[in-house]
Amino acid sequence: MKKYSKYLVVAMSALAFAFSTGTLIKVNATQAPSTAVPAQPVDLTYAAEKSLPSVVHILSTKNSKVQTIEVQSDPFSDFFSDPFGFFGNPNQGQDGKQKRSVRTPKQQGSGSGVIISTDGYIVTNNHVVADADELTVTLNDNKEYSARIIGTDKTTDLALIKIDAKDLPAITIANSENIKVGEWVLAVGNPFNLTNTVTAGIVSAKGRSLYQNGVESFIQTDAAINPGNSGGALVNTRGELIGINAMLYSQTGSFSGYGFAIPTSIMNKVVDDLKKYGTVQRAVIGIQGQDVKNYVDAQKDQGKDVDLGTMEGIYVAKVLEESSAEEAGLKAGDVITAIDGKEMNKMADLQEYLAKK
Repeated sequence: MKKYSKYLVVAMSALAFAFSTGTLIKVNATQAPSTAVPAQPVDLTYAAEKSLPSVVHILSTKNSKVQTIEVQSDPFSDFFSDPFGFFGNPNQGQDGKQKRSVRTPKQQGSGSGVIISTDGYIVTNNHVVADADELTVTLNDNKEYSARIIGTDKTTDLALIKIDAKDLPAITIANSENIKVGEWVLAVGNPFNLTNTVTAGIVSAKGRSLYQNGVESFIQTDAAINPGNSGGALVNTRGELIGINAMLYSQTGSFSGYGFAIPTSIMNKVVDDLKKYGTVQRAVIGIQGQDVKNYVDAQKDQGKDVDLGTMEGIYVAKVLEESSAEEAGLKAGDVITAIDGKEMNKMADLQEYLAKK
């Protein structure tokens, strides 16, 4: 894997928040969680057989190009070649730097993708196809196709590409909001160019943020994800797509127990917008803030005792002018705990929910 009109009004039927004084206002009570029931032993071979035909290998090629770069000039060389400065140097700027043309080498990289429609639409990561001059897609049955980019979204690290083919084995897309921590999943892709590879693990966390300044609400898994798995499928035990594998967390560059996938709840909106507009139409609520726990911890580090009445939710540090948040009546010091009756325990939950708007 290689290593947000000013504001759009966000439709919110209900918004629950708390003031920093500790007063908690709860709107639209959420449903009680269902009781977990131990499941029967899982046969993951079905999930593998179901999903493998839908996962493809993507070869990205950047052609050799001539680029102009600036380098510091050598005053001694300049003196001996033109000691009195009669001729001047057309490639030298006023800052003393010279311009030189260099040819970059041809570069290739590889990753994975997931067929989401029978007529050739494929989802992958933005970083797999970014700046590519050519894209070659190889299916599970070794058929090769040239692909074109429909649209990319750097914020979510998602991209939509297309090949000219019919009757392709499109994967079934499941609702990632229904997955539970602890359930079995498979990561399907092409790590290290080893095509048609499946690894197994569990969902080890949901709504994980890695603070990379994008829309982040990752599914965390301990199914092995390695370089080349980017853009591949994270599937449930029925072989249904629940996420697009995006990155790993490692100090060595290889898998060490933590892999992350973009949930289909975010992917669906991005894909729909890329098909319609070629870019993502993104809702912006208009606040600056952080997880309540992080805010409280930071205040404690400064010797301040803060009681917001809850340790979950998003602390609103600032409300931007003329934003939908200001129109809804939010103020600095509020804590968002739910939207439309859905609990918001942390910033990643809010990002994931708004990404669908």
